[in-house]
Amino acid sequence: MTVYVDNMRAQLGRMILCHMIADTEAELHAMASRIGMLRRWYQGDHYDVSASRRALAVKAGAITITWRQAAAMRARRKVTGELGKPEEAFAWYKAHQAHQAIEQGGGRAA
Repeated sequence: MTVYVDNMRAQLGRMILCHMIADTEAELHAMASRIGMLRRWYQGDHYDVSASRRALAVKAGAITITWRQAAAMRARRKVTGELGKPEEAFAWYKAHQAHQAIEQGGGRAA
């Protein structure tokens, strides 16, 4: 079981935000609570985390990943129910896109 924080740097006012995801909701909420986040900030499958809280999460054991890995992992969970491993995330996503294109009559995979 693992918590991940990505390297996205989305600006919201003066704050810089990234995403925090985890293998399980329980683990995600536990980390969010540990770093001082309110449950109402939950975004359905992740938390948007400020740079300062990201640092706290990393200090508490969260694994850093890229924003592309986070996006692919979230997509994978929607399809399979599991995040998978960050190092496999983008390859899985590309293969899934190719499979979807073939199933939808696109012929060859992109």
